[in-house]
Amino acid sequence: MDPWWLALLRLPLSLFVPAADLPVWGALVQVLLAFGIAEITLGRPRTLFIAYVCTLAGSLYARLGLAIGPGGALGLPADDALVVDTGPSGAVVGLTVFLCLRFRAWSTAALVVAAMLVEMVVKPNLAGKEHLVAIVVAVAVYMPSARRKR
Repeated sequence: MDPWWLALLRLPLSLFVPAADLPVWGALVQVLLAFGIAEITLGRPRTLFIAYVCTLAGSLYARLGLAIGPGGALGLPADDALVVDTGPSGAVVGLTVFLCLRFRAWSTAALVVAAMLVEMVVKPNLAGKEHLVAIVVAVAVYMPSARRKR
């Protein structure tokens, strides 16, 4: 696993690097759609904040999960330490969930969450767990604005 300072330096660029099991065109479509819709509806600063926080949380979780080890409920197997980058998907999932909540697309939000849970069952890996972390972070970022609207 890379040292913290190197991981933090690489983090903003990881939003634009496809995961190992995702073709470049797939990552590009994800990023263009999610970031484009978010930038139009939320503005550039808020979009980048949400994307960065979701990606950072996933990276923090990966380190915590490796420290816990495979025996803990939130733990990760040691071979996940060899995964250098999981690509932009955490940011994309986080932005998608935030947008769904912001614009009250409850069914779509539920569908995204359900799809990520199914992914974890079918293909349990670091990226899938990072997606779940991104969902939790997106909900946490959304909650203060939801309270203000009431």
